[in-house]
Amino acid sequence: MTVSHRMWGEEVRDAWSETTKMRERMRFVLDAEGELFTMTELCERYGISRMTGHKWVRRFREDGVGGLGDRSRAPEHCPHRTDAAVVGALVEARHRHPNWGARKLILWVARRQPGLRLPAASTAGDILKRLGLVKDRRRRRHLPHPGRPIAEGSYANQLWSADFKGQFKTRDGIYCYPLTVTDSFSRYLLGCRSQLTTATIPTKKNFERVFRAYGLPEAIRTDNGTPFSAATAISRLSRLSVWWIRLGIRPELIQPSHPEQNGRHERMHRTLKAETTRPPAANARAQQRIFDFFREEFNTERPHERLGNQTPGSFYQPCSATIRTAG
Repeated sequence: MTVSHRMWGEEVRDAWSETTKMRERMRFVLDAEGELFTMTELCERYGISRMTGHKWVRRFREDGVGGLGDRSRAPEHCPHRTDAAVVGALVEARHRHPNWGARKLILWVARRQPGLRLPAASTAGDILKRLGLVKDRRRRRHLPHPGRPIAEGSYANQLWSADFKGQFKTRDGIYCYPLTVTDSFSRYLLGCRSQLTTATIPTKKNFERVFRAYGLPEAIRTDNGTPFSAATAISRLSRLSVWWIRLGIRPELIQPSHPEQNGRHERMHRTLKAETTRPPAANARAQQRIFDFFREEFNTERPHERLGNQTPGSFYQPCSATIRTAG
């Protein structure tokens, strides 16, 4: 007798059914009881180890045919298993407060049954989930980033860059969010407006102001923050960037964690911070006056090394394309 494949020993697992394994084990123990072969010879014929062979013979002698079935590998006793009283208390708490999370439920149970040894919130959550008392959260869909930006900024208005310089508080305790817009070729600072928030509506109004003053660029490059990007939309298009597309402007997003892809704008931000926010002004209106003074000086008086020590204003010309609608 020769068995060509090891289908039922512990060394190999395959797709054969439990019935086939039981039949082969039965044949093995009957051959072993018949003493026609030594244990070494018999195990070689069946393709199993001697330890496995002795195990099946021992189980057959102790429990008969029933001992040849697979046994659970789960431990008979688990010292970390949660007490049934604790599980019952958590279930009761969940039924009373179906919208509470595991941490709140544990605190609720602890106040009413201080003698219970309650598990960690993560363990309580696993218990409730295993019992079907917690619904899986619906995961938000995150679409891939559109990729590395492609515009070069080789001439005026080919590429603008926009961003919010890091927020800070004016001396009245109110946050200021400076929205900055520059022309990438000439480094011309097109706008620097103090906002109370990064929301779409005030940002759009300030872009309208810039568009009416300087026309429309071919592309605008930004980071992936609000309101420039929407992580769950196709190509991460936000309401603001969709508006740009309707105006004929191509939105570009730098790749996450790659501020160097908007390096010219970031370098301007360093100068802006040093000269306009140390110390901050008394309030938003006073801070805007400082921004306006800085923008005028930056564009018309401050030499720029990358421009051959010329000013940005000597290189920049407004675009002929103009905004037609504020919609």
